[in-house]
Amino acid sequence: MYNNIKSHSKFLVPGIIVVGMVLRLPFTSIPPIMGTIARDLHVPVASLGTLTTIPLLSFAVFSVFAPRVAQKLGLERAFTFMLGLLIIGSFIRILNTPFLYIGTIFVGIAIAHMNVLLPSVIRTYFPNKVGFMTSVFTFSMMLATALGAALSAPITAVTGWHVFIILVTLLLILALFVWLPNYTFTKADQTTFKVRSVPTIKPNIWRNKYAWLLLIFSGLQSMMFYVQLAWGPTMAVQTGLSSATASMFAGLNSLIGLPFALLVPTIVARLNSKQRQWGVGIFSILGTLGYVLLLHPQGTFIYWLIVNLLIGIGTSALFPYLMTTFSLKTSSAEQTAQLSGMAQSGGYLLAATGPLIFGYAYSWFHSWLPQVIVLIVLFILMTVSILVVEKQDKILY
Repeated sequence: MYNNIKSHSKFLVPGIIVVGMVLRLPFTSIPPIMGTIARDLHVPVASLGTLTTIPLLSFAVFSVFAPRVAQKLGLERAFTFMLGLLIIGSFIRILNTPFLYIGTIFVGIAIAHMNVLLPSVIRTYFPNKVGFMTSVFTFSMMLATALGAALSAPITAVTGWHVFIILVTLLLILALFVWLPNYTFTKADQTTFKVRSVPTIKPNIWRNKYAWLLLIFSGLQSMMFYVQLAWGPTMAVQTGLSSATASMFAGLNSLIGLPFALLVPTIVARLNSKQRQWGVGIFSILGTLGYVLLLHPQGTFIYWLIVNLLIGIGTSALFPYLMTTFSLKTSSAEQTAQLSGMAQSGGYLLAATGPLIFGYAYSWFHSWLPQVIVLIVLFILMTVSILVVEKQDKILY
């Protein structure tokens, strides 16, 4: 079991904030400038589409290993190592095309580990402030994501994409320096976050039906967001909207998330099981209704505004809810890390394959309708799965 550590460095809260900022920024800021990168590298822009898929696949593959890394290194050392890997991965992307992909893989590996372990940091050091601290890091993550998506193209237009990636890398270096006192504090105090040799979860988490239901919820709520992010603008343009208007909605989705990231975890942590069922059920239904509207697409601004608001509100509330649930449904920081690792590993695999299949199926059907119908059914199952999970006070003891 993880040691029950109460004391922490005064830099832990700033460290959580900066880690939250870099959990998406290094790869979500790239799509708006992929055209510029492709022209500079003399490659088809379509060939760079995997730059957004690689991180998601890395999340799927490496999230499950994050608890073991924490067990071996300790939480603070693990974050220090992963921030270093993130800096290296980010910087080498400017060297040439092969390193652009290699660096993106490094970025995905580093973020996958921090994504899983951050709820454990909160569960360990702030057991009575899980909601508030989850709000802190999800808000900083969504704010950085929105700013990165908004500023990457203008900065690149003035300075070039190499300079923009260097600026991002400098921010990552700053994040490492803010985090370092946390590692040196625990090292000096001899209270490294480790795991004892006695296992604490019996039976295996992969045999826990409620953990599987949470994995399904994790994957489908991410899929709801990434399908809309990947194909929403294309669908809007096909109905007659301009590319500029369609792109504006992508930024709108990021901005919608800010108040929800700030408020949802704190509220969720204070609700009882029945109230959480009502809350998560309502937001799941709102997101699903956004896709229901896509059954009859219209080429008007108001229509696409409503669609994006519904999907944006749904996904913006469900993600911070999920990150809070990892702590609320477990009894120790080790269990939080293992549940988070399992749910996000399988969840991001669903999230990565969803947009790919959604787009590929268009070449078969020459229509978005069949895919939208399948997604609506999946999102209904998503809602049912999380309502079942919320009937349990804890799913790991």
